[in-house]
Amino acid sequence: MKKLALLLTIMGGIAFSANAQRIETTPQSTADVGSAPIKQGNWMVGGSLANLGYSFEGKAFNVNLQPRAGYFVADGIAIGAQANLGLTAAKGHDNEWNYGIAPFVRYYFPEGSSSSGRFFGQGDIGIAGSSIGKGASLALGANLGYAHFITRTVALEATVGYNYTKSNVNLGDKASGLGVGLGFQIYLPGQR
Repeated sequence: MKKLALLLTIMGGIAFSANAQRIETTPQSTADVGSAPIKQGNWMVGGSLANLGYSFEGKAFNVNLQPRAGYFVADGIAIGAQANLGLTAAKGHDNEWNYGIAPFVRYYFPEGSSSSGRFFGQGDIGIAGSSIGKGASLALGANLGYAHFITRTVALEATVGYNYTKSNVNLGDKASGLGVGLGFQIYLPGQR
């Protein structure tokens, strides 16, 4: 009887420890952050990794990468700079590499926000150039987007907007069009 009790105790201990080892977790897909990441004094670093656009004038397709960094000068208002690196392809023309830099202003709307996401508007004005053209030209952009926080400091972003460039050799005197972008931002707390 002692052997049976000892055997049942050992088997129960093994079963209990085996069950204790099975920890099931689900990946984090949202974080309750409120307005903490967009407070005055914080920083943001990230960018658009897949920014696709279509030009109305020359029926051209473009792909851009836009790294950016910004500083929150007030709650919900960030200023900063972004680089624009891209490729434009138009039927019947050579492919064109684009580059530029633009300061931006971003405003996070308090309306329609949730504890894990924020709508925002962003405007930028800067200079742009291309592998075919000579010199720099004016570049403007206006975008609306949504930032969904997957952790307390990281947000996935989707944007849609309008872009305008004054000079573009392949497509004529100007290029304007719509674009959509996907990217991420890392929000870093500032000194308090």
